[in-house]
Amino acid sequence: MDHQRHEIAEFQTAGGETLARAVLAYQTYGALNAAGDNCIVLPSYYTGTHRSYASMIGPGRALDPDRWFIVAPNAFGNGLSSSPSNAGDARFPIMTLADNVRAQHDLLFGRLGVKRIALACGWSMGAMQAYAWAALYPEQVERLLPWCGSARCWPLNQVFIEGLLRTLDGDPTPERKAGLRAFGRSYAGWAYSAGYYRAERYRERGFANLEDFLVSWEDDHVAWDWRDLAAMLETWRTAQPDRLVAGTDLESYLGRIRARTVVMPCDQDAYFTLAENQIEAALIPNARLEVISSDHGHVAGAPGRIPAVTAQVERAMTDLLNS
Repeated sequence: MDHQRHEIAEFQTAGGETLARAVLAYQTYGALNAAGDNCIVLPSYYTGTHRSYASMIGPGRALDPDRWFIVAPNAFGNGLSSSPSNAGDARFPIMTLADNVRAQHDLLFGRLGVKRIALACGWSMGAMQAYAWAALYPEQVERLLPWCGSARCWPLNQVFIEGLLRTLDGDPTPERKAGLRAFGRSYAGWAYSAGYYRAERYRERGFANLEDFLVSWEDDHVAWDWRDLAAMLETWRTAQPDRLVAGTDLESYLGRIRARTVVMPCDQDAYFTLAENQIEAALIPNARLEVISSDHGHVAGAPGRIPAVTAQVERAMTDLLNS
């Protein structure tokens, strides 16, 4: 097994439900220093795991385990942490970003001995969790770097999620394989930009035509348990300020953040949009916006996918960690 497990008995969700045993799968790199303040938390993203960031972690990198204690927790619903696919017959509740981050906090501060977070960071849904870390625990997070993500699920993002969920609802078979193929094909249209498809850049990855490329997206998703995909979408969809901190709106939610912050949106991201990142960055004290320019859209930020973009993120991360 390439990961460890942290168990929390009688875990209370934000929705008022109880998991008799919540399991948080995670991996660590490096060692915690004596002060307990060299920790970087790197939450997983949608359909990702702790393994997904491996290409960014190593000696001499921004995420250098010789310097930093890096903790990569797996989100609830991803099949390694508590998920519908491993819950047996028990009903699996909606797990919010706050539920994920509270469980991660229990792991880091209750089990691993962390005293302070040097950096909360991540891509996509990992970015959403990083925001939640900085907003829920403002006195414990020194720095924040979300890339190709957002602090909340904005309306267009909700439309995207609703469309994906309907592909699964439209397939009545227990395995929902046809729905999963429709899910993957639908997702592909949002993941990249119009310019990417216009220039047929999928050919750079060895696909002979658009159909072959779309079939690859089907194949990537048909291997998933549809219940896990739906559970993670619920976490994503319920990323609203008042679901994360009771009684807050976006301004007060982001105004809680005290971390030195670099927000890194992609200018052609179709659902974590530049415009909405600009709105959010303006509401965070001590925040700076650095734009990633790429016709790969949202996928530009995938760890290691586009070397130039990964290098840009790592440079920003290094500068922030040295500040």
